[in-house]
Amino acid sequence: MTDELRTHDGLTLRYRSWSRDPDDALPPVVLLHGFAADSRLNWEGPGVVEALVARGRRVYALDARGHGASDRPHDDALYGESLMARDVRLLIDRTGADRVHLVGYSMGAVVAVLAAAQDARVGRLVAGGIGAGAVEVGGLDTRVMPPELVSAALTADDAADAPARTRAFRVLADTAGGDRLALAAQIRAVHRDALPLDRIKVPTLVLTGGSDPLATRPEVLASAIAGAELTVLPGDHLTVVRDPGFAEAVVAFLSRA
Repeated sequence: MTDELRTHDGLTLRYRSWSRDPDDALPPVVLLHGFAADSRLNWEGPGVVEALVARGRRVYALDARGHGASDRPHDDALYGESLMARDVRLLIDRTGADRVHLVGYSMGAVVAVLAAAQDARVGRLVAGGIGAGAVEVGGLDTRVMPPELVSAALTADDAADAPARTRAFRVLADTAGGDRLALAAQIRAVHRDALPLDRIKVPTLVLTGGSDPLATRPEVLASAIAGAELTVLPGDHLTVVRDPGFAEAVVAFLSRA
């Protein structure tokens, strides 16, 4: 089912929900996708949604502002993971639940960390696709993914003119049917302040691909969150979510009491 939210700053965001014979004693799961992707590409296609639904979970997946079926303004001031975390709290309101489990990947993991630090309704957290950069530069590792180069890749007239080291994001945006100007606005507004990792008090799983240049040294992130666990799977930033072990790890972690 697809529904929509109206944000505090006037945007319309779309989210999808799934359930099949849900166990209402279990918290709903909220999924937050990565940069230039959307809920279908990040969660439904790789089988994460189906794996959760098969275990009796109600699942919600938000298309972040600027992505998927949600509004795609081109104003940098309407972007940034802090605003996205505020949007997530609206979605949690919509679920009507007093406890949810939150799963984020890449950009969505930064959003999930911010939301979990602010909202006591988050009972478990999975942060995928981020590593030491979340501790050392405040979010996605801008040392590997310089925002100005990603913006240049997204706004180039021809993909062949995009800077080589960030061309993959141009390809991903085009594959997903993204609005490249909206995505460029988000990357220019990317979170750069210290993340409130010391405020995360809930069970947390850091889940990364062993060949992911944007999630190097994930043990640094796991060590910065009290009691966090770490799982490293085969794959890089764009492939690890399709490894069967990814969905299995998410389901297993969220199934614990």
